[in-house]
Formats: sequence, C-alpha cells, structure tokens
Amino acid sequence: MRPAVRLSAVVLAAGLLLSPTVAATWGAAGHRMIGVLAVQALPDEVPAFVRGPKAAEEMGELAREPDRSKGSGRIHGTNRDAAHFVDIDDEGKVLGGPKFTDLQPTRADYEKALQAAGTDSWKAGYLQYATIDGYQQLVRDFGYWRVARAGEKAARGARKAWYKRDRIRREHLLFASLGDLAHYVGDGSQPLHTTVHYNGWSIQPNPQGFTAEKIHGPFEGDFVKGAVSVDMARGAMVPFADCKCPIEKRVLGYIGRTNTLVAPLYRMWGEGAFRPGQARGAEFAAERIGAGASELRDLIVMAWRDSATTKVGWPVISVADVEAGKIDPYESLVGVD
Repeated sequence: MRPAVRLSAVVLAAGLLLSPTVAATWGAAGHRMIGVLAVQALPDEVPAFVRGPKAAEEMGELAREPDRSKGSGRIHGTNRDAAHFVDIDDEGKVLGGPKFTDLQPTRADYEKALQAAGTDSWKAGYLQYATIDGYQQLVRDFGYWRVARAGEKAARGARKAWYKRDRIRREHLLFASLGDLAHYVGDGSQPLHTTVHYNGWSIQPNPQGFTAEKIHGPFEGDFVKGAVSVDMARGAMVPFADCKCPIEKRVLGYIGRTNTLVAPLYRMWGEGAFRPGQARGAEFAAERIGAGASELRDLIVMAWRDSATTKVGWPVISVADVEAGKIDPYESLVGVD
C-alpha cells in the first residue's frame, strides 16, 4: 500500500478472521485473508509444513509484514515503499516511461528507462519487480529445504543432526519469504495499486468523466468493510492454473489483468455500485480478494515445482542430483571457505 492514500480503513481482530461473517479489505485483515485462503487451498504435493491450520495462521500474519515494517526510517522507507504499487498510465506505460508489458531485464535497466522519461521508480513504483523477486527467492528457499531434507534422510550422526537443524532453519526463513510474496501478490490484485489513477481520476484526459474524488480509502474501507465476507472471497477463488511460462510473463499478465479493471471500478463507482448494500460492488471486491488468494496459491505451487530443478549452495550443486542421491550436499551447504 502507498503511504497515506494506500492505508487500510479496516482493523479486525485476528481471531475473528475466519468467521464467515467477518469482512476485510486489502489492509491488515485483507492481506491476512489472502495469505490464509491461499495456504488452505494448497495441494498435497506441497510440503506439509507449508499446509495445515498452523501454517495458514502463520501465513496470514506474515502476509502483513511489508506494511508493518513501514516507518522504520527514511532510507528503509524510500527503498521499499514503492514496491507496493506500479503506476500504469492510460497508454499502458509506467508514468510515461517504458511500456508496462516491456519488462526491463533488471531494476537498474527499469530505472534508466524511467529516468529517460523524467521520472523514477520511487515515484512510478516497482510492484512487478517486487513480485518476481519474491517468487525467485521462494524457489531458492524451497531448493535449500529440499537438499537439507535429502541430507537429513541419508546422513548419520553429527551430519544428520546438522541437516535437521538446517532444515528447520530453512522452514523459518521460507515463511518470511512467503509473507513478502503474499503481500505483493495481494497488492497486485487491487486495481488501484496498478494505476496512475490510484486515488481519483485527476490526470487528464478523462473522456468518460470519472470522478476525481479520493476513492481509494472509501473503496477499500467504508464499502468493503460491510460488504465482503471471507466465504465470498473463498468462493471467488479460481482453479489452479500453471501458465507454463517464465515468472516474468506470469507476473506481468497478472498485474496487467488487474489493471484492466481500473476503468470498470471507476464506472461502478459512478453508478453507485459501492454504496452500502450493493451486491454488484461486493461481488467485484470479493472477486479481487479471491484473485489474490488464487494467484498466491498458484505461485507457491509453481515455486515448489521449479525448486526441483534449481541449484543452490557453494560450490553450486543441483537439487535434482542431491535428491537422486548422486551428491552429498554437506560441504556445499556448510561452506568450504
């Protein structure tokens, strides 16, 4: 969420979250709900420690962490706050700079392209990069967990004990990575996190006459608070889908689809769909929260699958070779320097 305009208007007790009658937004409770619902929907192929009631509770809390870390200091804030959004304009460009669909290979390249257009990523946001970064970290974390588990099964004595400690250590780190990914995937499901019109259509042109009033808070808070239940969001989730494509393409597609809903959201606002008691607006908001939970579930499954063919450690070793019993990963994990 962006400072000031991207703040939640809803605060709910954690213990009430799973009640079917409780509503939530993309603030603390909304991010919590996306994390919980995603974990509850994970298939059995994902390791058991990432599933179940305890994992769902942990995930729900850690999905809020990027917001909870705000205010830690000027350097911390300026480095991280822009990760929560990307301002796509009416031409599909990021603040008049590069086209959103033309992903630059690195953040440095993205920064150069933005600065050439007279802006920068601190203003324009870099949600797409934060999401890809989170996914790649999760793949690596799962890879390390795989080799630690394999070593624990095969080793004896002191080495076996070390592998066990490292596996547990990896599980703690992995949940921190999951929390970061969950948060940015959640931000990417909210249309107003993907547009220059994030809090009123004040930038011209405005051919459809959309409102310039500040709608961000009222949409996330005043309306959703009384309209969207956990059951509605769960019911809006879609079946698992693996695009069989690079994570960069997957993330751009996900955020791009969310961005196509900016104009419909404004149109519905003008038609009064987000007034209390309006079912159409409630269904729209629930679908967006469900989309975030669905995407997070899918990315966790995809990261687990991708981790089987990744490489970890130093010297670098193949996870597949370790799991096949071809390599003892001990020196690579402990370090030979």
